[in-house]
Amino acid sequence: MSDPVAVSTEGSVGIIELARPEKFNCLSLQVHEHIAAARAGFEADRDIRSILIRAQGKHFCTGADLAEVKGKLNDPAALDHFIAFGMNNLRALETSSLPVVVAVQGLCLAGGIELMLACDVCFGAKTAQFGDQHAQFGLIPGWGGSQRLTRLMGQRRALDLMFSARWLKADEAKAAGLVNYVVPDAELHQTALEYCQKIATRSRPGIAEMKRLAREGADLGIDQKMRLERDAAVRALPSDDVAEGLDAFENRRDPAFKG
Repeated sequence: MSDPVAVSTEGSVGIIELARPEKFNCLSLQVHEHIAAARAGFEADRDIRSILIRAQGKHFCTGADLAEVKGKLNDPAALDHFIAFGMNNLRALETSSLPVVVAVQGLCLAGGIELMLACDVCFGAKTAQFGDQHAQFGLIPGWGGSQRLTRLMGQRRALDLMFSARWLKADEAKAAGLVNYVVPDAELHQTALEYCQKIATRSRPGIAEMKRLAREGADLGIDQKMRLERDAAVRALPSDDVAEGLDAFENRRDPAFKG
């Protein structure tokens, strides 16, 4: 049986590709395990500057593998492990030192939208659709969806999406703050890859610090947010990457960061 996730690299980009198109790329425990292993491997590789998550087939991901969930209903320990591993896996993506970009085509529903929400930047195909289907099946999000949706969309819009289980078209999802870029379907993967490749020209420690600041600052008051950013800026100034950036600016050339 082939792996449910295909892992590859394209220059400085680590690619994690959901590879269960016959099952609409639904997320099983094994899929989560493969994603976790790939992420850890890319983080340990100094040549990798970003992660791109994408999917094979017509649809990005229609959610958790409900057949697997149903099979665990009489085994509380197994069910808890399934939910906990998935939640921890998506949290590790969210807190990764590497920027994580996701490219979505077709349907992105329930567990699929939870995976998308854990990424930093989202590219959506023009015909993509986004929704949370948990309520339709008597379920609730278990991988952070209720929290991340609320943070990105605001409480009223997030609750509406969860209560109604309706689907948002790509342009609606962009207007709601869930998607950064909407691109023609045929250009989705190449556009997202080129975005990731552009990140390779940035300072890896600098990008990691920006991501940490945005994440940690979200739960702080404004004065604490400003102190967090000030301390980080002061720490970064003596670095080799900053010196390289300033020299490149002064000499009107592109910087060559070494991280």
